[in-house]
Amino acid sequence: MKRILFIISEESYFMSHRLNLAIEALEKGYKVGLLCNRGKNIHSIKEKGIEVFNFSLSRTSLSPLNHLKTIIKISKTFKLFKPDLIHAVAIKPVIFSSLVTKFHDVEGRVFALGGLGFIFSSNRFLAKLLRPFIVLFLKYCLSGRKTRLIMQNKDDCKKVWDLKLIEKNKTRLIEGAGVDTDLFLPEEESQEMPTVILPARLLWDKGIGEFVEAAKIIKSKSISARFILVGSQDLHNPENIKSQVIDKWVDQGLVEYWGFSDDMPKIMREASIVCLPSYREGLPKVLIEAASCAKPIVTTDVPGCKEVVSHGLNGYLVKEKESKDLAIFLEELILDKNLRNSMGQEGRKIVLDRFAEDLITEKTRKVWEEVLL
Repeated sequence: MKRILFIISEESYFMSHRLNLAIEALEKGYKVGLLCNRGKNIHSIKEKGIEVFNFSLSRTSLSPLNHLKTIIKISKTFKLFKPDLIHAVAIKPVIFSSLVTKFHDVEGRVFALGGLGFIFSSNRFLAKLLRPFIVLFLKYCLSGRKTRLIMQNKDDCKKVWDLKLIEKNKTRLIEGAGVDTDLFLPEEESQEMPTVILPARLLWDKGIGEFVEAAKIIKSKSISARFILVGSQDLHNPENIKSQVIDKWVDQGLVEYWGFSDDMPKIMREASIVCLPSYREGLPKVLIEAASCAKPIVTTDVPGCKEVVSHGLNGYLVKEKESKDLAIFLEELILDKNLRNSMGQEGRKIVLDRFAEDLITEKTRKVWEEVLL
């Protein structure tokens, strides 16, 4: 029996983005393990037949001591679980686990980057300082015949190749984590007032400031609509929006704030329109979920987002950081229910053709088989 170990920082991300893949592996006869931070879902993950190991990995910490502790924990997990294949997700798990595989007999390595993130896209001093070191580390970590790198969009693939992080023939494009199209089903709008929902962590680079400004523009025209933020804060992220700012927006009547929800099908049922004006993404699952529920989408013309939306077909693409353009397209959809319905149906077709969970799972399983041959 082949053993596969998932290495992911947050168990909540594993539940939402990789659990279906792990269950597929179990059904195909793999022994499945998960190394992640502790969280509320650990018990339910174990009940699925997945062996769970814990480490303490901070996405933002730069402490060498913390990094060393993480590497030691990964090494101990390898000794206990003895994986034939590791599947690591995000830059830190990829770097740390790949270093450990240099000293353990691991047959295959599959690494997945949802996007190249803050280090590669930010103009902040810290990002610029760390970038060349991260590039060197990744080149070393991604070397090896039995290594494959999964990217979620073509732009990030090109950037990886331009940086010469890994050979093209070891890179695979798999668009996102897929969506359960039987769970995220279209339903008729039940709201009397059109409802625009932005589901994301409360970060400035998710375009939340532009969303609020667009809501202000639309409300100034006495157009009836609700604008709702759904998501949690990320207190350790430099782009985190402070609670006082959110409270001020709510007090001004610009938006409602519903907080975090782990019931996304219910959230999508509440939406007339889904909006995500991010500055960058890997391939946002919330947009695939929205399209699966036949919701029209207004998002930005940036890598990841533009993979889900065809402008004028199942939604609209706007330039990042342009609240006025965002308001124009949101207003058009708010005022035209027939347009919302027709765009939503086109989105559902796109998901069934490209983003259904079983399609994505099958593509990923083939990557595993490549490195285990």
